[in-house]
Order: sequence, then C-alpha cells, then structure tokens
Amino acid sequence: MPFTISSLVSYEEDIKKSRFQAFAVPVENEQAVKDFLEQYKDIGTTHQCWAWKIGHNVRFNDDGEPSGTAGRPILATIEGNELTNILVLVNRWYGGVKLGTGGLVRAYGGTAGQCLLLAEKIELIEKKKVYFACQFNEWAIFQYELNSQQIEFNEQYTADGVLVEALLQVHQIEALALKIQDVTRGREALKIVDDHHD
Repeated sequence: MPFTISSLVSYEEDIKKSRFQAFAVPVENEQAVKDFLEQYKDIGTTHQCWAWKIGHNVRFNDDGEPSGTAGRPILATIEGNELTNILVLVNRWYGGVKLGTGGLVRAYGGTAGQCLLLAEKIELIEKKKVYFACQFNEWAIFQYELNSQQIEFNEQYTADGVLVEALLQVHQIEALALKIQDVTRGREALKIVDDHHD
C-alpha cells in the first residue's frame, strides 16, 4: 500500500559548520513540484538539492554538488520510507568545511530522513475523475453532498442543467452513484473518466 505524507514538514541541522534545511511536502503532479520549488527558491543557499517521486516517476537534482551525493540519497530516503507523491528539498548553506562525498551523502540523506521522521504518513488513496449531469433544482442536493464529503469538484452550467466533474476516492464512488440514480430517478448515471491514455 503506498503512503504519502499529510502536510509540509521541515527540519534543520548544522553539520560541520554547514547548515542543512529539509522540507518534505506531498505533491499530486509535476506542476505542484515546480510550484513548490519556485516558491521555496532561495538564492541565499549554496545548494538546493531535491528529489521527488510520483507513482513510478522519479527525478532528483544535485544542484552543483558532486554527482550522486545529494539528489540520489534524498530519493533513497523517500523510497526507504515507502513514500510516493512526495517532494523533498534539502537546502545547504556552506560553512567552509568540506564534507567529502561520503559526508555529503550522509548529510543530505540524513537531513531528508530526519525530516521524514517528523511527517505524518498517510495511506495514499487512489482517486478517480468522474462526471455527471443534473438539473438545476437537483444541483443543491449534490453540492451539499460533495461539500460534506470534502470532494473536489467543478461545475459548469449549461442550458439544460449542470455538468459536474469531481475527483473521488475509490470508496466514495458507489455511494455517489446511488445518490445520483436516486435523486434523478435513474435519468442520470455517474460516469468514470478512463484515464489510461498516458
């Protein structure tokens, strides 16, 4: 069962006069990775090294540190904790003492590891995109239902009613499908968007 973390956590430590600061954050897609890295860009650091894993996709960056001494150990820490949909960023402010390759691997991997120890691990729940239509007078019922279950959705008003797209956790699908049949008296059905086109 894959896990991710519930929210952003950070951890800092000094290692031989260099300051290391790690952030771990849950991410859903590459855009979220880019947004976070942009938001946390710090030109005051000597290096900003990171690794992320989303499903089977992984990327890492040594940001000028010797190859394999920063991004890869951060990624190894993510995988060692059986996490996915996560980005770990480790900033370093150089303090004048060289750590050597082994020292760098330990510092980056260790800071990332300590940071992840602070994170709350949560089971990653698969979500499916669904859509359905309803009439204007039915929309309030569905809106209440979606909001009460904290389901993300977008609605689009048409001449005939409302088109709704939502992101459901797998276990929520059946209940909503029954609700739609019930409220629309079988006129509408919940449709799952097949996302196997990548």
